[in-house]
Amino acid sequence: MQRNLRPKPKIGYFGSGLAAYWPQFPGLHEAVLATMDRHAAKLEAMGCEVVRGGLVDRADLSNGVGDLFARQQVDLIIGEIMTYTASHVLVPIAQRNIAPYLTLALQMVPTVPYENVGTEELTLIGAAMTAPEVSCAFQRCGLPFHCVVGGDFQEKVWVQVREWIEAAAAKRALMNSRLGYLGHYYPGMLDMYSDFTMHQGKLGVHVELLEMCDLAHRVNQVTEQEIDDKVEEARQMFLMPPPGYDRVTEQVAEEELRWAAQVAVAEDKLASDFNLDGLAYYYRGWNNNEYERIGAAMILGNSLLTARGIPCAGEADLKTCVAMFVQEHFNAGGSFCELYILDFEGGFLVAGHDGPGHIGIGDKKPILRGMKLFHGKAGRGVSVEFNVKNGPVTMLGLTQTYEGRFKFIAAQGESIPGPILQVGNTNTRVRFGSMTPDEFGQAWTETGSTHHFALGVGRQLGKIEKLAKLLNIELAVVCR
Repeated sequence: MQRNLRPKPKIGYFGSGLAAYWPQFPGLHEAVLATMDRHAAKLEAMGCEVVRGGLVDRADLSNGVGDLFARQQVDLIIGEIMTYTASHVLVPIAQRNIAPYLTLALQMVPTVPYENVGTEELTLIGAAMTAPEVSCAFQRCGLPFHCVVGGDFQEKVWVQVREWIEAAAAKRALMNSRLGYLGHYYPGMLDMYSDFTMHQGKLGVHVELLEMCDLAHRVNQVTEQEIDDKVEEARQMFLMPPPGYDRVTEQVAEEELRWAAQVAVAEDKLASDFNLDGLAYYYRGWNNNEYERIGAAMILGNSLLTARGIPCAGEADLKTCVAMFVQEHFNAGGSFCELYILDFEGGFLVAGHDGPGHIGIGDKKPILRGMKLFHGKAGRGVSVEFNVKNGPVTMLGLTQTYEGRFKFIAAQGESIPGPILQVGNTNTRVRFGSMTPDEFGQAWTETGSTHHFALGVGRQLGKIEKLAKLLNIELAVVCR
């Protein structure tokens, strides 16, 4: 299944220096331009579209470069200090943009021949040490300051640059996103209730309020051919084995599969018609009425949408939908989860949830199980059982504090092999370094996290840390 295509991150790149140096040191100007070309090409090789602002060495050039980046609506400005730079050259470029600004201050060599290195060589070699001046100037001007200081030859430097690029692109994606909110929160889950205005104001997320009748109308328009096609898609994507050991599971019934497929087609139309980038949903329904039957049949469609890059969070948890969206834009997936079991003997936790999962990050073909009931919820139908593939994983949660502010919670661990629960739920075994299950459970709980989070593949903490800085959101890290 092809995931939604996203535009390349757009990076505004320029170098800075001191015009007075060029006549004093022949060859320096040419060396600076050559390094800038090499670094711009390195950024392009990361999959970026690079808008080149050239070499800015006088204050009268700054406004034009800043305006260029503003017109191009870049996701991130990278201002690289090539030689000593007076900070008044840089501030106007940052002031003219809403894009985050990253100062790149790199030394070209790991050491110098102290017995014979000259002033001309030092003007290029020592460029990184201008960074404190820029930091002070930005902070005094009320501008956020972010930097990467290190060696051009260090791989970790370019890893950090890539993380800044991806974090800035995720911020832009959030500001352009449209997350649907369908139905209502699971009643009584106080941790999940949140302020839609705050999502718009702090994250730039547009929350599209949807009615169940919006979905029901589309359900009733689905054709038999569309149902047949979606059933075939489900058969290609899922295994449908005999019931598990759990008494609430059963073989997927043909009529339940066709009904779930019909609702899934309608969800595709809903996402398309409202231009949705994600969906938080829950509807209790009553006495097996139409809305109850539709709500109980949404798991298949939401799993398929999530695998396409349109994350769907159950129990109408909008904050976790945002966390899933972020993980998706870090190419990590992001499956809707909560903590299930502390396995003291095995030294791991089980993380999972009923309902949809990000089947695109599983390590094997997922299972579709028939469910005689959904525990704590109305209706019956089909549900997804799978685990996130083995290897490094990252948990990301989004909560709110007593003061009403957003707060990220993150942890890095490892998905490990072993049998999973055959209960028609997503569930993954996760180990967190040297932390015992109870130590991790307590540390995560004490952050004030909601009981849901997004579980993604890979080590994403570096990007999360940078995104938190760009959004000015607190971040609690439980395990690195």
